[in-house]
Amino acid sequence: MKKMVVLALHAGYWILYLFLLFIIVLCLQVGAKMKTITLFTNFSFKVFMASFTILPAILGFYVFYYLLFNKFLIRRNILLLFVTGILAAIGISFFSAGVMSVLHTYKIGPGVFSENYVAIVTILTVITIIAILNGGMGLLTRGFIRWYAELKWKEELTRKHFEMELALIKSQISPHFLFNTLNNIDVLITKNAGQASLYLNKLSGIMRFMLYETKTERILLSRELINIGQYIDLQRIRTANPNYVSFSFVGRADQVEISPMILLPFIENAFKHADNKKNENVIRIRIEVNEKQLIFDCENRYSASGLKQEYGGLGNELISKRLELLYPGRHTLAINKTTDIYSVKLELSIHED
Repeated sequence: MKKMVVLALHAGYWILYLFLLFIIVLCLQVGAKMKTITLFTNFSFKVFMASFTILPAILGFYVFYYLLFNKFLIRRNILLLFVTGILAAIGISFFSAGVMSVLHTYKIGPGVFSENYVAIVTILTVITIIAILNGGMGLLTRGFIRWYAELKWKEELTRKHFEMELALIKSQISPHFLFNTLNNIDVLITKNAGQASLYLNKLSGIMRFMLYETKTERILLSRELINIGQYIDLQRIRTANPNYVSFSFVGRADQVEISPMILLPFIENAFKHADNKKNENVIRIRIEVNEKQLIFDCENRYSASGLKQEYGGLGNELISKRLELLYPGRHTLAINKTTDIYSVKLELSIHED
């Protein structure tokens, strides 16, 4: 939690405390039919209120806040916290009473101490209660600040953890894709050197995209589509059927920004598990952009007998978690699987609220 927020929290507490004291004194005056102006302008009364209610409150709050919280509560030693808290509050009451006595010696403030031991015990008891109550509020305040800080830290840790896992997925997928593509280009060199050079440039473009452009939080959708198109073209080398995969885009991509590598993992998954490359439209990919949303549809046919165990497993789970982090409340993801078709539909809100 930022320092300014913590300071505002402390200032807010003391403002409320002083306001409560003001209301209590006001009620006492009304009950005693005393003049409000006279009492609030009386110097002795101000000194008494400061030493009787404000000094023990401040001491109790910050002794509990700084010392007892770190010493006992954070270690969950409740018994010692209770005993030490009582002793600390009693010590604060004697200290405050001593301050009041010294002030009275120098004729500052009212003479509240006398030989009446009942009155002395009553005053010490009330001051002790004030110290304990404010000390408890100090513990609650420190606990809330610590809880909030740990919550933000855990969120950041979770974000970094998912980013590392996603990077691991990329490092697992990309080498396989690179190895297969290089083999295909190597075979193509002997048949059509010009076409092999074209595909090699596409592969270079994909590697450049993954190395440099995926590090940013947002990229233009048009750049993401170029990368997807290059990836699909390289996958087409593996089959002589030009209609094995269909890819279409509707809308404008030059004015929309998205997080990089949001769509491609689903496409990679489709190619990884698609069945029978000789058939038409085994993989169908469609991306549409309207005024509010980006709609991504991807489906592929597969053979249940040849379905690998990891299909739609860890990879999709991590991508789903990444979507929750990057587009909280601004996306819907639907993954459906029938006997022979696996489909993914993703809707992203392209405008932040």
